[in-house]
Amino acid sequence: MRTPFAGPVLALLSALVLAGCDGGPQNSFSGYMEGDLIFIGPNEPGRVTALAVKEGDRVAKGALVATVEDDLQRADLNSATAQVREAEARLANAQAPLQRPEEIAVLEAAERRASAALDLSRIDLARQKDLVPKGASSQANLDAAQHAFDQNQAALDEAQRRIAAAGIASRTQEIAAAEGAMGAAQAAEAAAQVRLARRTLTAPAAGAIQTVYYRVGELVPEGRPVVSLLPPGLVKIRFFVPEAVLPKVVLGDAVSVSCDGCPPITGKVSFISASAEYTPPVIYSREERAKLVYLIEARPDDPATARPGQPITVSLGAAP
Repeated sequence: MRTPFAGPVLALLSALVLAGCDGGPQNSFSGYMEGDLIFIGPNEPGRVTALAVKEGDRVAKGALVATVEDDLQRADLNSATAQVREAEARLANAQAPLQRPEEIAVLEAAERRASAALDLSRIDLARQKDLVPKGASSQANLDAAQHAFDQNQAALDEAQRRIAAAGIASRTQEIAAAEGAMGAAQAAEAAAQVRLARRTLTAPAAGAIQTVYYRVGELVPEGRPVVSLLPPGLVKIRFFVPEAVLPKVVLGDAVSVSCDGCPPITGKVSFISASAEYTPPVIYSREERAKLVYLIEARPDDPATARPGQPITVSLGAAP
């Protein structure tokens, strides 16, 4: 968010520029220092619980500025974390075998029993096949032995299939749905963590605290800042030149600044406006064109020496 320090004095400065253009030095122009503030505040409303800075403090990047109550955000995070645990359990259940290990052990015991019965019926069938041709046993006994063998073989196949089915996990669609639910729960948890982290306000850049808008215990509305910060790199020199001087100004040109009670300041032109300020209403006669002024911005070489909001006189070219 961009807010100048000395916007209300713009009309007065423009009047001074026009007056200076008529009789003042052709290389000196009126202007003012300006700073683009960074506003630091919560994304959601809440009361300030701690304030770590005061106006005029210089802070480093990442330094703690203030904290805002976070009860609701912390509760949301706990709820989101619980949902993640539930989703993980559902996915693990979907990927697990359909039956418990105890149930599978029962099926394995049935398989061993069927296998033993099959072995016994195989021996009896082989004996009946040997005795019938010799007349020592009847065909009925052979048929009974064959039938018992076939039954025991089918029983063993059934037991083995039950064991195989017990080890199969849920259907692919159920596993995919459980994985999707876990992904959604994890995303909700990450969002809750971000919301909680934003209740701790830190400086996005090094600079000086300009204004404290809310104190401990005060309710900060949504979208309102708790403090404003001015980084040195966002201080600039603003001045106005008449139309006749504009062609002489080039980006990167050196400027020198003088003001009441401040050391000499130097800088370089960083912006030249393409449109005139406070133009006359319709017709631009030769006399009226002399009143057109254009905004020029320059960045000070040493921002620490600049005082935003202070009226200044700017001269084109480096100081002698």
